[in-house]
Amino acid sequence: MIFAGVDWAEAHHDVCVMDDAGKVLARQRIADSLEGLAELHGLLAEHAEESEDVVVGIEKDRGLIVTALLAAGYAVYGVNPMASSRYRDRHHVSGAKSDPGDAKVLADMVRTDRHNLRAVAGDSSLAEGVKVLARAHQNAIWSRQRLVNQLRNALKDYYPGALEAFGTALSSSDAIAVLAVAPTPPLGRVLSVEGIAHALQGGGRQRNIERRATEIHAALQMPQLSQPEVLETAYGHVTASTVRLIAASNQEVAELEAALTSTFEEHPDAKVIHSLGMVLGARVLGEFGDDPNRYSDGKSRRNYAGTSPITKASGKSHVVLARFARNRRLADALDQWAFCSITQSPGARRYCDELRARDKTHRQALRQLANRWVGILHGCLEEHVLYEEERAWTRNESLAA
Repeated sequence: MIFAGVDWAEAHHDVCVMDDAGKVLARQRIADSLEGLAELHGLLAEHAEESEDVVVGIEKDRGLIVTALLAAGYAVYGVNPMASSRYRDRHHVSGAKSDPGDAKVLADMVRTDRHNLRAVAGDSSLAEGVKVLARAHQNAIWSRQRLVNQLRNALKDYYPGALEAFGTALSSSDAIAVLAVAPTPPLGRVLSVEGIAHALQGGGRQRNIERRATEIHAALQMPQLSQPEVLETAYGHVTASTVRLIAASNQEVAELEAALTSTFEEHPDAKVIHSLGMVLGARVLGEFGDDPNRYSDGKSRRNYAGTSPITKASGKSHVVLARFARNRRLADALDQWAFCSITQSPGARRYCDELRARDKTHRQALRQLANRWVGILHGCLEEHVLYEEERAWTRNESLAA
């Protein structure tokens, strides 16, 4: 076997190839292009007869180069940059660092420590597509929320009546429609109930238009402190611009959500995930992947999810802590799933109540509930069966997970 380390960069990649004794066989810098990839395959072919004899370490687990390496039949390990940095410190204390040196470190890691590394999962193209769309959808939501925060901060400084009218729903169609025509307090005060109703109808509201228009009108007419006219005008331009950006973000979020839903429904595991009543199921599927050999058991899946605790024990000290190094996107989705399940699943409600009775905080109980749900999800996916409430929650499992 031969072992290759690829230190990837935007314009080029440094490659180091060594044998199983640690002898460096070749070093080369290749371009980030089709020609450069062909050079890499040729370099590896000089020292290996079959693609199965090639093991590659690289500090990423996705992208065009990783896809190409997997398609060639190589065993590819995505190495965490922090892990490779610690490995380099084990062998070199000078602090020196270079791209060719990093490539050698990666080759050495997959040669000696690959049993402790995770091979890049062989997820299906459909699962990868779900992951790409789920992440883009979440990024769009985060971007919209940043705009909403900016809008809220601006309104606090000059337009408290708008905050009273719309509260936290500043990205709603009602708020967008009204603030688009009345971005300043003077414009808001001259709006009639009929004018507000017309704006709401144009924004898409179909029910309770008159009642909602009356509520908004009352809020905008409330006495409030005001800024000088010049400042109000300036803030009005900022608000109008931010409102347009939020409206565009709403459209992008909706389109990405539709594409994500359509792609997710095509996946064979979608029915299983739906049966669990999972919120954000597409995001969970995308982050977990669908490689059947990726998780050896439920504990392995829990560890990857970051819901299982870690133990630090030394001498008489024994501490159980939550995992902080984890996939943030997956953790957020699982946390919301656990929270929503309390009102949807009697078993989850009972489990959470038992944890709270043991003096667990709300956050601790949710984390352990999410951990339990990940185990149930693993069992359903392994057996490819739909979720059954009684079967999932009747077993007397320990609460110490």
